[in-house]
Amino acid sequence: MMHLLLVALGGAIGASARHLVNLASLRLLGPGFPWGTMAINVAGSLAMGLFIGLLGRRFGASEDLRLFVATGILGGFTTFSAFSLDFAVLWQRGALGGAALYAAGSVALSILALFAGLWLARAVG
Repeated sequence: MMHLLLVALGGAIGASARHLVNLASLRLLGPGFPWGTMAINVAGSLAMGLFIGLLGRRFGASEDLRLFVATGILGGFTTFSAFSLDFAVLWQRGALGGAALYAAGSVALSILALFAGLWLARAVG
């Protein structure tokens, strides 16, 4: 039961942060392209790489911390379900090039960011 509570608390924090980033993105860049979701996916992947890299290689942190941060906070923060919806909206609007750019950019940059996080975690240690 404690693990579920840790994931739920972390998820609330991550989802709240995601909402704030999306609001800021809409205010700064407008609704024409899902920049907020793309930034969240990339930043979340970088944070996951850093956290897992540091957790596994340096600190030997507890299962509780992994569940709270990786599953809870970062799971609530990253938005691949929202990514799928944003892609569908762009596609249905007829913005096929934008949809393709969004999908390829989100996936490629998120994977690269994860590797960057792992690299940074190794460089720190």
